[in-house]
Amino acid sequence: MKPALLPGLLLAVITSGCYTNTETIVFKDEQSAQTQETTTAIKAAPKPKKLSKPDEQQVERLVFGYLLGRHFFDNGDYTGVFLQTGDDQVAAMQAQFPAHVPPIKPSYRVDMPANRTPVDKDTGKAAMVFTVETAEPNADDSVDALGRWYAGGAVTGFYTFHLTKANGDWRIEAVH
Repeated sequence: MKPALLPGLLLAVITSGCYTNTETIVFKDEQSAQTQETTTAIKAAPKPKKLSKPDEQQVERLVFGYLLGRHFFDNGDYTGVFLQTGDDQVAAMQAQFPAHVPPIKPSYRVDMPANRTPVDKDTGKAAMVFTVETAEPNADDSVDALGRWYAGGAVTGFYTFHLTKANGDWRIEAVH
C-alpha cells in the first residue's frame, strides 16, 4: 500500500462510525409499560357525550325560531329565508311561523354563488340563509350552539347560544 493513501484511508475509517443516531431505542419492557399506561389512560378518559337526534332537533328549532324572530331581512328585499336543515325541520318551522315574511324555504331551493348574495331559485332575487351548529353536550349536560345568518359578504353574522334541558324540554339560557 502506498504511504500517500494511508492518511486518507485512516481518516475514512475513523469518520465512518462517527455520526449521531437520533432514533430512540425502546426496550421491550419499556414498550410494554408505555402501552399499558396508554391503555389505562384511554380506559379512564370519559367517553364524549352525544346529543340524541330528538334533542338536537329541538335545539335546532329553538335557535332557528330565535333567528326568525329577529329582523335581519327587513331592509333587504329578500324573497326567502332558507334553512340549512332537513325537510322535517323546515316543515316544523313553517308550521311555527306560517305567515313569516319572507317565507321560510328549504336550502335546496337557493343558489349560493361564491362571494355574492344567495339567490332564491323561485324568484331569482336575493335570499338569506340560516344555519345552526350544535356542539356536544357540556359536562353539566347543557349545550352550546351557533346560529348563523348569511346574505352575502356584507350581511353575515352569528349568535352563540347556551341551552339547558329541564323537564324534558330545552330552553335558551343565554344568547351572545
